[in-house]
Amino acid sequence: MEISGIFSAIVIGLIIGVLGRLVVPGRQHIGVLWTIAVGILAALVGALIAHALGVGDTKGIDWIKWLIQIGLAALGVAFLDRAKARRRH
Repeated sequence: MEISGIFSAIVIGLIIGVLGRLVVPGRQHIGVLWTIAVGILAALVGALIAHALGVGDTKGIDWIKWLIQIGLAALGVAFLDRAKARRRH
């Protein structure tokens, strides 16, 4: 993977992670790095799921792929937030 690919993954991961955080109600207790990590993982897994469903590459904007990725990011953010909350108590 080239430097531009790594940079793109980080930027896309940040966007997907932030959008995932916006979907989860309330305040989350995870940092920016965790948000990026969840976003990158959600972007990769979401793309695989979208391609498996046959909606990974469409004409125009791939809305279904984005919704899958954001939904996975929201699940990841909620999971990490709850895991951190359990460790604090």
